[in-house]
Amino acid sequence: MSHKEITILGETILPGESKTINMEIARLHTMTKLKIPIIIQRSKNPGPVVLFTAGLHGDEINGVEIVRQLIVRRINKPKRGTIICIPIINIFGFVNKTREFPDGRDLNRVFPGSKTGSLASRFAWYLLKEVVPHADYCIDFHAGGASRFNAAQIRIVPNNRELKELSDVFNAPFTLYSKNIQGSFRSSCDKLGVKMLLFEGGKSLDINHGITHEAVEGAKRFLLHFDMLNPRKKLPERGKTTIYIEKSGWVRAKYSGLLQNAATIGKFVNKGDVIACITDPFGNFEHKVKSPNTGYIINSNDSPIVYQGDAIFHISQDIEK
Repeated sequence: MSHKEITILGETILPGESKTINMEIARLHTMTKLKIPIIIQRSKNPGPVVLFTAGLHGDEINGVEIVRQLIVRRINKPKRGTIICIPIINIFGFVNKTREFPDGRDLNRVFPGSKTGSLASRFAWYLLKEVVPHADYCIDFHAGGASRFNAAQIRIVPNNRELKELSDVFNAPFTLYSKNIQGSFRSSCDKLGVKMLLFEGGKSLDINHGITHEAVEGAKRFLLHFDMLNPRKKLPERGKTTIYIEKSGWVRAKYSGLLQNAATIGKFVNKGDVIACITDPFGNFEHKVKSPNTGYIINSNDSPIVYQGDAIFHISQDIEK
């Protein structure tokens, strides 16, 4: 993208300037103002525009913490180009500690939205109209829902060489191939030509420092790749090469009861390994949960109570070599 002025919600940010713009689409039902800070840092030197977003689901706090750390540690001050940070998109859900908007909609299923639609739809529309067109690249940070803990991972669509190269650069422990979902933020960014990496890690209503560290280091590697990382910042760590996963499957509880989880997230298990035990509260039975195949545990249910049919583990089924 050329090094020109950026205008968001009527406010212009010139090269070398920094500004926080507050997006206010609707107030609380008490008429209290509720604003979404959009934090823009621009270098005088030309370069790409990178957008970091989190809180698309209001209860996915770990993503918010990741973007917060990018800001407080001044990683968002670029050597060249522009970095835009939106730590909390779904501010309504964040306030209520819920995934959805007050209208009951999942923001990540209503894109591209409508200026005159539902509350969630209006937020999606303004995000795509005012912010996303300025970006060349986007990293959107998420966490697992319903007590399910995700191993640190990047998700990209299959058969996209550029996204695979960017995933190699970010170098999360795992990279999963997954198709774009209709109505998702990722799908809309793709249609607008914005290259997006979707990061998943941790679980809802929780902050995990290991996940946060993986994400921040990955973001630093991403910026370094484009020569945007501030030279005063410590160079990012390099871990093991990311493991690409093409297929995976869920293990579901065959019984209701107390879940005694014996697995470690990210662990490699063999077919037949005991990864959990489901018991009743009264000492009458114990059911061993065994891995149906060899692979990595990329999601684990941390809930102490499960019902028959609940998803309790997500395990890779084959690994790209």
